Amino acid sequence: MSLVVVGISEVYVSKSLQDVIITYSLGSCIGIAAYDPEAKVGGMIHYMLPLSKISPDKAANKPAMFADTGVPMLLKELFARGASKDRLVIKVAGGSQLMDQNKVFNIGERNYLVLRKILWKNNLLIKSEDVGGNLSRTLRLELETGLTTVKSSQGVREL
Repeated sequence: MSLVVVGISEVYVSKSLQDVIITYSLGSCIGIAAYDPEAKVGGMIHYMLPLSKISPDKAANKPAMFADTGVPMLLKELFARGASKDRLVIKVAGGSQLMDQNKVFNIGERNYLVLRKILWKNNLLIKSEDVGGNLSRTLRLELETGLTTVKSSQGVREL
């Protein structure tokens, strides 16, 4: 088993069945685990912000920082490694209101809404999710089996 940590504003895609992909500290950020059970290819992204227009320079250097540049990048890398749109299983965690209890900025909610719009435009659906609230989460994907779990202060559960 090889544990691969996806940091903030990072994306990782693999076909290695030994890989277990994990990302930590999903507050208002969103983590997406995507997996094709037939091609045995999977990937994960941990993005911070919904739209790259606030900083085109940052988006050019770190496209995974933003939903609108990072999610398409994740999908392209999955498809390039043999994933099929029809078989892709997408699971999502994060989108909390940890630092914004008064919902002034609504980063978590906006991150989630932009993701839904991107997926809808690409004719993709979320199979399972653990989003919102005020929890920090950890998202984990095992490439051998596709098992995806989310861990929070409420425990660990399969997505």
